[in-house]
Amino acid sequence: MMEAELRTLLAEVKAGEKSIDEALGKLKHLPFENLGFARIDHHRSIRQGFPEVIFGRGKTVQQIVAIVKRMLANQHNILITHSDRGTFQQIKKLDRRTKFYKDSKAVVVWRDKTSHGKGKILVVSAGTADIPVAEEALVTAQVMGNNVENLYDVGVAGIHRLLSERDLLLKARVIVVVAGMEGALPSVVGGLVSVPVIAVPTSVGYGASLQGITALLGMLNSCSSNVTVVNIDNGFGAGYVASLINRL
Repeated sequence: MMEAELRTLLAEVKAGEKSIDEALGKLKHLPFENLGFARIDHHRSIRQGFPEVIFGRGKTVQQIVAIVKRMLANQHNILITHSDRGTFQQIKKLDRRTKFYKDSKAVVVWRDKTSHGKGKILVVSAGTADIPVAEEALVTAQVMGNNVENLYDVGVAGIHRLLSERDLLLKARVIVVVAGMEGALPSVVGGLVSVPVIAVPTSVGYGASLQGITALLGMLNSCSSNVTVVNIDNGFGAGYVASLINRL
């Protein structure tokens, strides 16, 4: 339940439009709901502005369906990360507004397209191979109610591709930069703009890239002071934090 829904419910009780028992029925599972295999945090949207996100990997389709059924009692968007088409097909039976994003492997139940962001979030990828992680950041930010644009395959091996889009960089309020290999792109972008840059190292690269550790260490050692870093392949974390910044 979002804060606005809670306020509406309390106003309805005050006005006599809903009984205390009816309100209690809606509120009794608010803190969390224990399904045995999962405890759904129904309070999270009130505390943090966005509901609990379902991490799909490691869960059965049946478990995800059971969680989504309970979350559908509220009116917010539902995001499932690291999912697949089979799960999408089952969730779509519950709500036809469900969409599958094949690049990021995200499933979204679109129920609210209200804009909450104050400006534009730009998601940048160094290479085409980094796009799946970039797409996870982009979809996450969109689901959280932001205007999001992408700029893909503009890595430092052809830096002129990035510089030709400098106007787009300067229009963004927050920038997410996704890169593998040596992870240099966030530092370059950070040096061109005056807004927060969230760097996402990916596991893309050859042997000495150490499945993203080299990019992670390079980004942590960035000389651009406006660059901060999330974990390897964590496009979701970058999109989430970008959304929080964009609401300030």
